[in-house]
Amino acid sequence: MLSWTSPALNPLPASDVPLRLYDTRTGRIAPIIPLTPGRARLYVCGITPYDSTHLGHAATYHAADLMRRALLDTGVEVEMAQNITDVDDPLLERADRDGVDWRELAASQVELFVSDMAALRILAPQTYRSVSEAMDGIIAVVRSLYQRGRAYPVEASDAEGPDWYLDLSLDGALGDVSGWTQEQMLEVFAERGGDPDREGKRGRFDPLLWSAERPGEPAWDAGELGRGRPGWHVECVCIAEEALGLPFDIQAGGSDLIFPHHDLSAAHAVALGRPFATSYAHSGMVAHEGEKMSKSLGNLVFVHRLVQDGVDPMAIRLVLMAHHYRSDWEWSAQELELALARLESYRLAARRGGHHPGTVHALRSALRDDLDTAAALEALDSWAAGADVEENPSEGPGDVAAAVDALFGIALD
Repeated sequence: MLSWTSPALNPLPASDVPLRLYDTRTGRIAPIIPLTPGRARLYVCGITPYDSTHLGHAATYHAADLMRRALLDTGVEVEMAQNITDVDDPLLERADRDGVDWRELAASQVELFVSDMAALRILAPQTYRSVSEAMDGIIAVVRSLYQRGRAYPVEASDAEGPDWYLDLSLDGALGDVSGWTQEQMLEVFAERGGDPDREGKRGRFDPLLWSAERPGEPAWDAGELGRGRPGWHVECVCIAEEALGLPFDIQAGGSDLIFPHHDLSAAHAVALGRPFATSYAHSGMVAHEGEKMSKSLGNLVFVHRLVQDGVDPMAIRLVLMAHHYRSDWEWSAQELELALARLESYRLAARRGGHHPGTVHALRSALRDDLDTAAALEALDSWAAGADVEENPSEGPGDVAAAVDALFGIALD
């Protein structure tokens, strides 16, 4: 799958101060020390392409972009992978509703997503792979789990063969990422793609591993498991393993993926005999009109429509920066007005020029402190008002516009 072209990146002279991130699994902020010295590996879960990029998506990929830029600022190389869930129930249902081929729907929405990421100056992942492109590898993983005795069949009345599920009881990995109780899991499992009450399952939270072929649905041959398509969680395990290797350093995504997706992805890896990710970093949810922004509610604010209406994408990034990546927040017209005013003042300050090492130091420190973008904006507001955070030329680089570009992806020219 073709991704977008990354903006030019001119990093500052590297510093060895590590990035500190909040790890969902441990509940602590800790330094990111790459498993392979000098090389950090980051995986961010991608879209299901049945609708275009809304601000909730943008917040997730903006946060992952900041993680990547912060790691680069520490002097390490960063390998990043991202998937596209182009074989999934919501996409197939939307394609059937609209009377279009599922591949055409996916391609059109991926094209919109790619253009949105380019407009927001998000660095493109080195690996950008759809489920349909990775199917051979996914089937190999599914069959490996079957051969390891981790899969069991459940009769499917609407298919010729059975569906196959992962038996979580054999490894005891359920809840390793989320730390949730089973009561908490039950509150969201069904609405997030699970089927806790399906007859024939051994465990309520056992995830679908391979879905038997149904009429009118795409299907692939998985040998002894029959024709069908993969479950959600195994897809990311396979793509992450092929692109980055297991374990890797950071799994990123929205907080709605903590359970079941990231929890059960990790459980799949454990069933394969390997750990999954070392750290889990999750971004908050974005609301609009009093509810979490979601496709089912239809309360979406689309990136491409804002851009079509003449909104500078850099202002959209400043809206995102105004909120800590882990916080939940609500979009409003006032948010955008403030961001546009900030962008204008920052560009005026950039044209004034000058050497402001204290401001640059404050920006780098804020970014590495669990992506504290609010603190970074405070430093930029002071700079734009004509003050440096701390006038000390010995601190190093002093070109604020160059630092804002390298660290936050915002062009002030």
